[in-house]
Amino acid sequence: MDTTKGIALTQLVEEMGMEVLHKSRDFDSICITTEDVNRCGLQLTGFYGYFDPRRIQIMGLVETTYLAGLTAEARRVSFQALLTKRIPALVLCRGIRPFPECVEMAERCDKPLLITQDTTTVFMSRLITRLHVLLAPTVTRHGVLVEIYGEGVLMFGESGVGKSETAIELVKRGHRLIADDAVEIRRIDDRTLLGSAPDLIRHYIELRGIGVIDVRQLFGMSAVKLSQEIDVIVNLEPWKEGFMYDRLGLEELHTTILGVEVPSLTVPVKPGRNLAVIIEVAAMNNRQKKMGYNAAQEFTNQLGAHFAAQAAEEAGAAEGENKP
Repeated sequence: MDTTKGIALTQLVEEMGMEVLHKSRDFDSICITTEDVNRCGLQLTGFYGYFDPRRIQIMGLVETTYLAGLTAEARRVSFQALLTKRIPALVLCRGIRPFPECVEMAERCDKPLLITQDTTTVFMSRLITRLHVLLAPTVTRHGVLVEIYGEGVLMFGESGVGKSETAIELVKRGHRLIADDAVEIRRIDDRTLLGSAPDLIRHYIELRGIGVIDVRQLFGMSAVKLSQEIDVIVNLEPWKEGFMYDRLGLEELHTTILGVEVPSLTVPVKPGRNLAVIIEVAAMNNRQKKMGYNAAQEFTNQLGAHFAAQAAEEAGAAEGENKP
């Protein structure tokens, strides 16, 4: 099997808490390359009209009940037909012990045979969710990702603009660091991006003049997080004199990453501005917008109502003056 890409079967076995009943010779090199799985009931009846051998094959109580009604020789034929395919593994759910013919064919065909105590529905849901994350389209971007009041804030900006220093200040204010310098971004679905740090630099942050520090060791476990959905992007840039920055916040800007649009804003950086507080407020404001309240729009509506009322009052006064 192709071992250059995909998720190692050994990793899934460990994460999902599965027991290995038969370990094939190539067990350590098997990779899963599709997030789909297959409940192999139809295949055990002999139907292979549409069959994707890349999928993990799953057996539950229904398949076991069907096989229990067959003769030993018929079961042997069913398992032989399935296990001679180039499948990555066969998993038995509910802790159901395999038929002797199943073990025999797994050993003869040298295919991994696994077992889980989870019910079939629960196991399939957990497995598909995990594969969906691990095999999601991924891109690495230079930036800093922090969690602020449950909002994932991804900070972009040129080197030296103050991203890491701002992240440390946010950590000191009780928020959590996910990634510094390099952020691995996965597209979980058409509307969701999940950010995390590469294993090598996870929990580390670089501060110019101090060097690399371990945030988890310095501030404790509550100061870090493994992954976080990205809710808003903040672009930090040096203050440009004469540039007209957004003063009201009515303009809805977005940044597209892996085909997903994420709300974004630009924060100018200059001495005297407390970036940590500004970004903290930006996260709360973004959360408020998602809950249906837009302060900028509300302010604009109030201004419009005020001027409309003032205009009506002036029109009424003018009309009174014009009466004989």
